Amino acid sequence: STVVVLENVQKTVKDCMLIMLVENISGLSEDDGDFSVEMMPEICAAVVTFTGNTAAGEFAKKLNQNHRAKQQNITARCLELTRSVRAENIPPNTPSDYITVYFENKKNGGAQVVDVQQLPDEDAAIITFNDHKGNA
Repeated sequence: STVVVLENVQKTVKDCMLIMLVENISGLSEDDGDFSVEMMPEICAAVVTFTGNTAAGEFAKKLNQNHRAKQQNITARCLELTRSVRAENIPPNTPSDYITVYFENKKNGGAQVVDVQQLPDEDAAIITFNDHKGNA
């Protein structure tokens, strides 16, 4: 995996602080396109995606040992590969066949869908693909 989840990221932590922390630990540069950071304040997390052959597991281990990260109570773990995604804002009464065809369309990923579990109360669905590459 080239994706690391940072957990326990308080809502007050700015993305620029996390970027500098990742740069300090990894020796890489966000400006050079070595990685990107996506903040997820609603779940007190952030996702770091490395673009090269960076050993995400090694980075996660280093971050978990870093005194600044410990000070902020931030922990890291590699994001495991999954075959399912959650799609939101699906209009009510959308047929599951439509959702399947949508995600199998080349413009939208073109991956083989093996299951669609609709969550009508949440205007969402869980789409499961034949393999983990379909949800990239």
